[in-house]
Amino acid sequence: MVSWRSKKQSVVARSNEEDEFRAVAHGICEVLWVEKILQEFKVFNSPPIKLYCDNKSAISIAHNLVLHDRTKQVEVDKHFIKEKIERGQICITHVPTADQSADILKKGLPKKLFNNITSKLSKKDISKLA
Repeated sequence: MVSWRSKKQSVVARSNEEDEFRAVAHGICEVLWVEKILQEFKVFNSPPIKLYCDNKSAISIAHNLVLHDRTKQVEVDKHFIKEKIERGQICITHVPTADQSADILKKGLPKKLFNNITSKLSKKDISKLA
């Protein structure tokens, strides 16, 4: 499953790590929701579910029991994520920024990286369909 969305957050993040960490928590919620729906259709997945993140700091915070000063506002998310990792339900994996396909939708990229990512996407020239 691949999911990407843009949403205005209800709180102000004080750091990029905090922002990414909140996104990881929301991603886990979404993945667990989809898993429950699939189970109702008798489609079962063997855990853990892989969640990809391009921010090493957010991954580090998720795996580290020590709460950092910068993450005081995300304690609930931290405990939620840590519980899912310890239960073996979720595995957070780093994906290098250069391989992050969602970046094409949210960032201005250098031409070489843009072309590299678009070459991986399935796309059709609608002007040639007529």
